[in-house]
Amino acid sequence: MSLAQGNQLGHYKILSIVGRGGMGEVYRAVDTKLEREVAVKVLPAALAADPERLARLEREARVLAQMNHPGIASIHGVEDRALIMELVPGPTLADRIQQGPIPPGEAEAILLQIADALEYAHERGVIHRDLKPANIKIDPDDKVKILDFGLAKALTDPSANAASPADPSNSPTVSGTVAGMILGTAAYMAPEQARSKKVDRRADIWAFGVVAWEMLTGEQLFRGEDTVQILSNVLQQPLDLKRVPRKFRKLLARCLDRNPKDRLRDIGEGRFLLEESPVTPIMEAVRSGRSLTL
Repeated sequence: MSLAQGNQLGHYKILSIVGRGGMGEVYRAVDTKLEREVAVKVLPAALAADPERLARLEREARVLAQMNHPGIASIHGVEDRALIMELVPGPTLADRIQQGPIPPGEAEAILLQIADALEYAHERGVIHRDLKPANIKIDPDDKVKILDFGLAKALTDPSANAASPADPSNSPTVSGTVAGMILGTAAYMAPEQARSKKVDRRADIWAFGVVAWEMLTGEQLFRGEDTVQILSNVLQQPLDLKRVPRKFRKLLARCLDRNPKDRLRDIGEGRFLLEESPVTPIMEAVRSGRSLTL
């Protein structure tokens, strides 16, 4: 369903649209009972009556209800085929990358927070499967929030159809048969995910490496005119680690190994690789939990 300013959904009054994508529409709203602003996530109008997509939305609610971490946007409840979630102000990491490469100190601070949130989710058996800059926000206190767990654990879901993505490099991809299903966003899929094989937390670790690359270079790592070309590049494109600052090369080499057996097995290991670098004032602030200015 599509909503407009002034529409009422239960006791939530819609204020404005925040964003649209193949997996849902997100609105800014006010909770008229508690007098606070929230985010309302609904399915696109074309999919609002699809029982499989409704089941996926409900599963996202259950996944989010398991988690309580400052780096993961929380859920407040479910209302008439919609998720009521924490409203996270500030730009997405994709918005920040559009301004150019992120300086190493700032990138390190962001990556440590992403790694900490992923580690928390992985410890609870939750794999994101669609980690990308557009699903990461940075609030006014420079704190990172991971959004959109709509594809979490989705490989157990029998649904196999999706809305046609406008941008194949940054739109969720769901294709194939039940036995061989591809779910995620093409440019951030791990090779085993692109081959529709069974995935585990190492798929998120690959995506973490892709996100880190984009932060440090200001460029998308895997590009193409369509999903097929992007996935081909994911599987075969040579990776030039000299494009990133030296102290990040070991981390990216371990995250972006196409053989999952040789990839980092735990995102906590990535956090330790990041923390091997000298402690700077910015990193000391992150580790102590203080607010910082980037």
